[in-house]
Amino acid sequence: MMTPAELASFGITIPPTQDELPYSDGDKMESERHKLQMELLIDGLLPWLNQRDDGYVGGDMFVYYSMAQVKNQDFKGPDFFVALGVPKGERKSWVCWEEEKTPDVIIELLSDSTAEKDKHEKKLIYQNRMHVPEYFWYDPFNVEDWAGFRLVGGTYQPIALNEQGAMVSEVLGLTLIRWQGLFKNVETTWLRWAYPDGTLLLTAEEQERQRADQERQRADQERQRADQAEIQVQQIARNLLQTGMPIEQVAQITGLAIAQVEAL
Repeated sequence: MMTPAELASFGITIPPTQDELPYSDGDKMESERHKLQMELLIDGLLPWLNQRDDGYVGGDMFVYYSMAQVKNQDFKGPDFFVALGVPKGERKSWVCWEEEKTPDVIIELLSDSTAEKDKHEKKLIYQNRMHVPEYFWYDPFNVEDWAGFRLVGGTYQPIALNEQGAMVSEVLGLTLIRWQGLFKNVETTWLRWAYPDGTLLLTAEEQERQRADQERQRADQERQRADQAEIQVQQIARNLLQTGMPIEQVAQITGLAIAQVEAL
């Protein structure tokens, strides 16, 4: 086997790995809202993805798809992406020639400074260079600026809203919906993942909160049942006392303490 130097002497370049490529440019996301929206898309999909043996979801990380891109130092990646059929595990960046595939779904979060590029330049890259099956964009500050595209015959075709006002991801078998609610103390309209029937994919934190709420409800119901049972026993005891039955006998029949019967 030739060494890298020997291959280079023949003009053959070995593609770099994620350990050899830049994975951070130090730039922050456009706003706190953009950051939270990315987190919600990722956090909502992670529990669903954890039920699979494969798959990766990431955001605001570099995606490398060609050596020309590396040469031009065009390292900016999508705000959100998911790839199925790949091993689980941490990545510094997404290197298509290492993974042997591009992402299956990409979502860009629009802003005044990125919208033009996201809607045209990046869309063409995802369509023509990366052949990403589904591409969506969403403006966290303008909920009407939302669109989705599916690759059909090599060209992106618009994805229409279904009867529930959602966009269907055929790749994932899920839908994207606009959801009004509170996430990390911010109340707004968020883009979220849902099942085809409209049920939200909950984040791990939401699932834990839901379990805690259900446990509290069960505890409340148990307390209510216990209170009702105690009231019924007390009423039985009163009825027995009214017949002239001795307190000791009433206590024995009802299971109440003598002091409890005396208090009635």
